[in-house]
This record gives sequence, C-alpha cells and structure tokens, in this order.
Amino acid sequence: MEVKPSVLVNAVPPYGHVIANKKWRGSVLVQSLKGTGNVKTMFEEELGVVDFHLSNKSCILYVSESDIVSGNNYKRKLVRFRNANSSLQGLVVVEKTQLSEQYFTALQKFVVFELGLTILPVASQLEASQLLTQIVHGESKENPFRRRSVSRLMDPLVVSLVQQIPGVGRIKAVALLQRYSSIHQLCNAETQDLEPIVGQATAQHICNFFQKPLV
Repeated sequence: MEVKPSVLVNAVPPYGHVIANKKWRGSVLVQSLKGTGNVKTMFEEELGVVDFHLSNKSCILYVSESDIVSGNNYKRKLVRFRNANSSLQGLVVVEKTQLSEQYFTALQKFVVFELGLTILPVASQLEASQLLTQIVHGESKENPFRRRSVSRLMDPLVVSLVQQIPGVGRIKAVALLQRYSSIHQLCNAETQDLEPIVGQATAQHICNFFQKPLV
C-alpha cells in the first residue's frame, strides 16, 4: 500500500511552535516542550510518517528504543520518511539507550550513508524535547541542520562515523569527506579512486565496510 506524503509539508509553524503528529498528545516529550521548553504544540492527523514539523525546511521522525530493539519495521518507515519529504531537511531522532546501543551503529550507517539524513541520538523523550526546543528557538537564526554539502559532511557525528571504518583515523576521515561531496559518492567510490587518498590497504577496508550487510 502506497503511503501518501505529508499533506502539511508546506506548512510553517509560527515562531515558538511545532506541529506534532496527533499520536504524541499527552507524551512526556510534548509535556516537556510545553513546560520547560516554552514551545507551543499544534496537533495534526495528516502528517504522514512525520512525527514533528518544525518549519518548511525541517521535519522529524522519532525512532524509539522499542522500535529499534523489536525491529519494528523502522527501516521501512525511514525510507518512507525520506521519500515523502524529499524537499525538506529530514532529521531522525533516535533513542540511544543501554538496550538499543548495540543496534545504533548499523542504524547510524543506514540513516546517514544510505538515506542521506541527519541522525540525532538522545537518551529519552525528555532529552529529545530539549533538542527540539533548541532547534525551535533557533529557527530565527540560520538552521544548523540545513543541507549544505561540505559543512554538513564535516559534522563531528559524520566524521566520527567514517572513523569507524578500519584503518581510518580523523585525518583520513576529513580527507575523504573533502574529496567526496556526498556520503553517497563515498559509498560508491572505487578502490583505485580511494588509494591516492588513504592508501591501498585502507581503500580496501573502506570498500569492504560499505559492502557489509547493515543488519
């Protein structure tokens, strides 16, 4: 069954507001937004797979601890989220806890490398509300999560993720991200193209890393 895109993709919440999927009504996250965050929430049923709509340039999908641990089709939902909101900046907020931590690296690779989205780990709904509050109150300034090829690739989170490849330290990670304008290009780079940047052995490690299954 085809999932229709969010019908409110062009809606712009007033400053200090968020549009939330109706299923979040009464949640710890929303209560914290209203309380300590001083963020007003408007609920809608027609947000598609989007959980929170922050502006006409950004929207959020929330992946809970239970989603990750139970394997509750969250990857399929992530793909629908990316496809349905391709004109927006997609932010994926993920609960990284003691239970879900063992699955986080694979999820991180999938979100960043395969889907080209930004992943933001949080410990709980309370911490997520603090993150959303920071973004909402910063929307009058330049959005730090807006798509920009080089600066986005140099995000510490992305650099750290590239460093997880065997043989790739920070210097090589930065060199790779300077050479390739997108994560997708890095994923599909040939060994011979990587060798001048990181050497033969590391180039082979990189190719092997991206060819491994994500589960």
